[in-house]
Formats: sequence, structure tokens, C-alpha cells
Amino acid sequence: MRTTIEPIDLDADLPLLHTWVTHPRSVFWEMQDATVADVASEYRLIEENPHHHAWLGRVDGAPAFLAETYDPLHSELAGLPELRPGDLGMHVLVAPTDSPVHGFTRQVFAAVLAHCFADPAVRRVVVEPDARNERIRALNREFGFRELRTITLPTKEATLSVLESDHLTPENLAAAQRHLVTKAISEYAHERLLTPVADGDTWLVTTPAGDTTYTFTAERLALDHWAVDAASVVRTLKDEPADLDVQELVAELAEVLGIPDALLPTYLEELAATLASTCWKLQHSTVTAEDLLSADYQAIEAAMTEGHPGFVANNGRVGFGADDYAAYAPETGSTVRLHWLAARREHTRLSLGEGMATPYDERVLVDHGLDPQEYVLIPVHPWQWHNKIAITFAPDLARRDLVHLGEGPDDYRAQQSIRTFFNTTDPTAPYVKTALSIQNMGFMRGLSPRYMAATPAINDWVHALVAADPTLQALGFTVLRERAAVGYTGDAYHRLAGRSAYQKMIAALWRESPVPALADGERLATMAALLHRDAGGRSLAAAMIESSTLDARAWVRCYLDAYLLPVAHCLLAHDLAFMPHGENLVLVLRDQVPVRAVMKDIGEEVAVMSLDRDLPDDVERIRVDVEPDVKALALHTDVFDGVLRHLAAILHVDGVLDEGEFWAEVAGRLRRHAADHPELADAAAAYDFFRPTFRHSCLNRLQLRNTLEMVDIADQSQSLIYAGTLDNPIA
Repeated sequence: MRTTIEPIDLDADLPLLHTWVTHPRSVFWEMQDATVADVASEYRLIEENPHHHAWLGRVDGAPAFLAETYDPLHSELAGLPELRPGDLGMHVLVAPTDSPVHGFTRQVFAAVLAHCFADPAVRRVVVEPDARNERIRALNREFGFRELRTITLPTKEATLSVLESDHLTPENLAAAQRHLVTKAISEYAHERLLTPVADGDTWLVTTPAGDTTYTFTAERLALDHWAVDAASVVRTLKDEPADLDVQELVAELAEVLGIPDALLPTYLEELAATLASTCWKLQHSTVTAEDLLSADYQAIEAAMTEGHPGFVANNGRVGFGADDYAAYAPETGSTVRLHWLAARREHTRLSLGEGMATPYDERVLVDHGLDPQEYVLIPVHPWQWHNKIAITFAPDLARRDLVHLGEGPDDYRAQQSIRTFFNTTDPTAPYVKTALSIQNMGFMRGLSPRYMAATPAINDWVHALVAADPTLQALGFTVLRERAAVGYTGDAYHRLAGRSAYQKMIAALWRESPVPALADGERLATMAALLHRDAGGRSLAAAMIESSTLDARAWVRCYLDAYLLPVAHCLLAHDLAFMPHGENLVLVLRDQVPVRAVMKDIGEEVAVMSLDRDLPDDVERIRVDVEPDVKALALHTDVFDGVLRHLAAILHVDGVLDEGEFWAEVAGRLRRHAADHPELADAAAAYDFFRPTFRHSCLNRLQLRNTLEMVDIADQSQSLIYAGTLDNPIA
């Protein structure tokens, strides 16, 4: 059966359309009494509507069905919170006949779906059949549509249903495997878990069993970075070519990777989830680097395809099902509405920053018949409510120590950190960070009410320090304060002597939005975006440089002034260390050039590395006692190795800026800072940023050692794993 789909030619097709839509079998098409003129008027409106299209389907050349496609955001469905960018609405009418052919409708339906998904921008197909039309609803379900809920439309009660495109294809998997195997070889070799052997112009890795080899070409760059050519990677199994498979690679190398046998399946599961995420992005990531040059902050967040640049298993999200991924993963760009709990005040810890009022409208409690003197509000992730709180805290709900208030009115988007949400209804409103009991990249992503009690005070202290420092102000450096934190402690789990993940399931914090501080002509981008490549391999950083008025070295200098210098200055002047990786830092751009930086995630990932500096009692938690040569790793590991290594490699491989010139700029900016701050000479000597080598602190080794909990949050420095030293590229 050969099926074709073409635009309706209303002048030629009108008589046929009228016959079809008014046939008694087409009762749910809602045009039973329409005249020819009525049908002509209806389809002329569709013809003139840029968001709605009508199609004539032919089978073996004969007219056989009518299809309509439309943008739900410009239809009577507009405003529904379930809708997302990339949705396409669909209607199908198979030509009525008194002699139906078995299976014909299904073949037509499959052809129309294929037509819809042929557009790579389409992520989901949306349908809204009459709720009484059980026959078409059953067909929808057979094809994989999920029925979301019943909605009221002007002419019917409809069943809103969606179908995700099929991203788990052999082609997508092969591309995902090649990408992840390449990254695994590169990062495991960087951490000296693997030792590739030179073999002429190629490199060779042989598994301990000796029956599998990997050959590839690579350029070795500063900081022992392996720029592996993905297209060159070849796997040979028992002298025969074999498909690339990152799970097989890890299983083959488990002995040298040092994964405990009991945790190997968990790590393989995280790799499988990372592959699934990569396949989804390959299917749907149509936004180009050039598109992102004019994109807003949230469009850039949703477009990121890689995740953490160093971790191999970086999209694990163990606990999410397929529906959860579609609904909550940041790359899907889905709109999320948080759920709200009322928690009895005597069983909560609510901490507010200086001058901060309660970060929610207490009238919500009154509207639900609850006394604001007795209850506080806690926002929770929808997944957390359905999968954890509703069951795990059933006694608390029954006692009314917790009261579920349902969804809130505001729309949010998940950030790359997955449990932090940006308010799209009011972009100036605070972010909300929620507890989320899924396993992702070495941690269960909970939030501890006990640990967060000091968060607002810590943020206020860091904010005041930064605001009072003339150098930081001249650089435009600021922090996003976490202004309020709340957590529930009235459950049975908090009455136990030991600590567990169950004590981190109901908590949240509110963080300032960077939007209100933007000046005209400025826009935001996560710093992780500088390491992004689009589906065609085009670097966003390279595109930014080319679109700016600066040459590559000048652009890099501006970036380093915005990012590197504030981080280095905080270390030298205040012994203050951030966790300044790509997702923790927001760049402010003007004309594609970074002009200043905004640091976030302060309460959980900031440290004062001095026993001598005075700290307020409620800030004392962030003081750490570390060895002198570990202090400088806050720059060498977290900035040089964790961020700049990857950016330097991208610009070098793409021919934008030689890595030697890149690191010369890094050295030059730090020397300029030293010259401008002779009063910090003693601190500079102690930190010794220009030392010949520094300890090689490894990330994947942490995850491989314990994929369930990489480090002890309360004492992170003691959890680090080292693999010798790295040559300092600015020495």
C-alpha cells in the first residue's frame, strides 16, 4: 500500500470533502448538517491560518483520508499547562465506506503519524477526541498515546492525549553509543584509569581479558586532555569488528575502573539512562548554535545536549519512568506546575534571609481552611508527590501534619540541575529548588531540612562580602542569594538516631532570579552553554566569537575577566571557594560577549578555607580545614580542569584559538590581577596558582567508587581521589 499526503486543493477537493465530513459515520467530525458552502468556508479559514493545515491522503493514488495538523498553542487548546514547545495537533478522518478493509485504518493512522514526525521540530503529537468516542480512543492507546485528562472544549468533552516520537531507534542508539564511548575513553584516560598505547598514528586500549581492543586517533592537549576523534573509534572483539557499546566497554574494563561488583549494575543503569537521554536529544535537538545566539535563557537551558562535561554517566535520573522523563527532563522544555503541601509549623524548619518575608502568599492557606499560624507552605516536585510523599508519608497526611493542596498556578521550567525550577509565568520571581528522590550522577537528589537551616544566613553573608569588595564590584560579579529554606521534620524518619535519604524528601528553597538585574541589551546564558555543540557539531562558543566584534583572544579575555578573576580573587582575598562549574554560573552577555558573571548554588557548595577568618555562628558550617596544596585546587581542579580544559579543547580543535594562546590568556589575566593587588602577594604565594604541577583530583573515580553517594557533602575534601599530578598549563 503506497500512501501519499498532500495539501488540500479546496477548489478540486471540496465535493469529496463535503461527502466525507457529512457522512453518518463521521458524526464525531461535528459537521453532519454542513452545506457545501459551510465546508468551503471552514477549510478556507484553515487554508488562511498559518498555524493550521489540511491534508488529503491517497492510498495507491486514490483519495482515502483527510488529515489536519495544527499548532496547539494557537488553537482552542491554548493555555493548557500540559502543552509544550514541539507539540503538533492532529485530526484524522478515514474516508467513510460501507465495505471497510481490515487493518486499513491502522495503516492510515501510522502514515499520518509518520507525516507528523517527519518534521524534526515535532516532539509530540496531541489529539483531543470526543471522550465518548471509545473506538478512536482505543486506537490512540494502541499507537501509544497517553490519555492525560478530560478537558472541556466549546463543542465537546475531550480526552487530551499525547504521543512522544520514537527516539529509541537503531540509528540514534549507534550515534549515542559512539558519542558516549568516545567520551568514556577520553575521560577515563584523562583520569588515568586507562593507559592508551601509541600504535603509529593511532592509540590502542586493550581490555584486561585481552580479547577486545579499541583503536582511535586523538590529540593530547594540556592537562592531559584527550581530544578523541569520535569517527575514528573502532572496537574489535576476538579479531572481528564489533559495535560500540558503552555498557560493554565498562563491563570489559570493570577490573581497571575499580567499580565494586555490587554497584556495577547501578552504574550500567545510569549509563543506559544517559544513552536514552542522548537518543532523545539526537531525535529532537534541532536548534542550531546560530539559533542560540538570539535565544533567551530558558531556550538555551533546554537546548543543552551534553550535561556535565567530565562525568560519563551524567544523565542517570534513576527513578524516572518514560513519562516522567518527557514531563520533567530539562531538555524537553516541558512546563511544570509544582505541587504544594501545607506542613504543620511545629514540625518544620523555615529559615528566612535578612529582610525576607515569607516567600509565598499565605492566603493560599486561608483559602484551604488552614490557619497560617499553624501551617507553612512547602513546594514539592510533582514526581516527588506522586511517587514518594503520597505513600511514604501517608501517616503524616492522615494526621493532617501534612496537607496536600494540589498544583500551584505558576508555570515553571526545569533547569539543567533538574530539581531547580525557573518561573516562566513571572521570570523575575525566585527560582524554586525542590527535593527529588531520584539517583542522579552519584547522589540521591534530596534536600536536608537540618542542613538547609543555615542556608539563607550563609547566602546573606556571602552576598554582603561580595557586595563590599571593590574588585568584585568592578568586575560586575554577583551572587544569587537563596533567600528562604523550608523542610518538614515531623515524620517517623526524623525520629531515628541515624541519618538517611528519608529525611531529605520534603524540603525546598527559594533563590533569586537573575532577570531583574539585567540592563538593556543584556541577556543570560548558563556557562555550560560555552561547551555546547549542536546536532551538527557546531560549537556555540565558536559561534559567539564569530558573531562578536572581537577576535578570539580578546573574547577569551573578556570571558576570563567575568569568570576566572572573581573566582581567583575570592580565594586570595577571602579564602572563599565556590563550586564554579558550568551549571552553577550564569553569564551575562552583551553582543555575544560575556561581560559579567552571576554565581549560584551558594548554600550547599561554598567554603571558607581558613581557620583564622571570623565567621558568624550561623555561617560557621561552611568553614573547612584543608591542606595548603588542596586549597589551590579550588582554581586548578574546579576551574582549570573542570571548565577551561574543555573550552580550550573545543576552540583548539575547531581552529578558533590555539590552546597555547588560550592558556597564555589565562596566565596573563592572573598576572594582571596580581599586579593590580600587591596587598594580596602573601596569599598569592601561599596559593601559588603558577606552581609547576598540582594534584589530579578525579570525578569519575568518585562515581565509580560509589555511584550511590560520591562524597560526604559535610566533608567533601576528605572524599577526594587523586591520580598523581597534572602539569600546570600556566606554570
